Amino acid sequence: MPTPVPPAPTPVPFLARERRLIARLRTPLAVQRYLNALPYNQEPPPGRATLRSFRGVVRTGCAHCLEAALFAAVVLEQHGYPPLVLSFESTDELDHVIFVYKRRGRWGSVARSRDPGLHGRKPVFATPRALALSYFDPYVDCTGRVTGYAVVDLRTLGDYDWRVADRNIWKVERMLLDHPHRRIDSSDRRVDALRARYRAFRARFPGRKPVFYRGRDRWTPLPDEFR
Repeated sequence: MPTPVPPAPTPVPFLARERRLIARLRTPLAVQRYLNALPYNQEPPPGRATLRSFRGVVRTGCAHCLEAALFAAVVLEQHGYPPLVLSFESTDELDHVIFVYKRRGRWGSVARSRDPGLHGRKPVFATPRALALSYFDPYVDCTGRVTGYAVVDLRTLGDYDWRVADRNIWKVERMLLDHPHRRIDSSDRRVDALRARYRAFRARFPGRKPVFYRGRDRWTPLPDEFR
């Protein structure tokens, strides 16, 4: 039986500079390395909150987690990957969003974060849930704790311009917040132990964040700021 041909990417009015960048970033790892080199968008203070499209990230040269996920979705859609993102819910409402993809039957991700353990993963996970669970331990800090996840196809937004809009694209965030998430249960004892270890590390090494988690061999390369 012949291999199905993936649908052609959605026609997008890219600028010449954007097309050159997309042509250069042909793989998830190339996109991850590009995002690693960008400053993290700290949002306020002193500025206002943003949710920039791919075009906004290219123009400003920085990105927070959702902006990075959208950037990856736009670039890799042009190379045949569906524009899928995975949204995490957390007890402290500091949610995280990553781009996810499937290659040779295994799932991986591209991501940007303030925390080293919440960046990309190699395509080695059997299911999206297994991929999501690889983020559980690094998500635990003084307040964070993953409670659910959802994989969302951004094409469900229809003709809403989330790819190259010049304005903030808050509809994407609202859609992800409203989307049903699959529950992730965990024991309080486990989380308490992770939180105690995290606090002890931060007390011993002020200004640094831990990278002592299991499964580090499944992470993609980290930004230089965490090495």
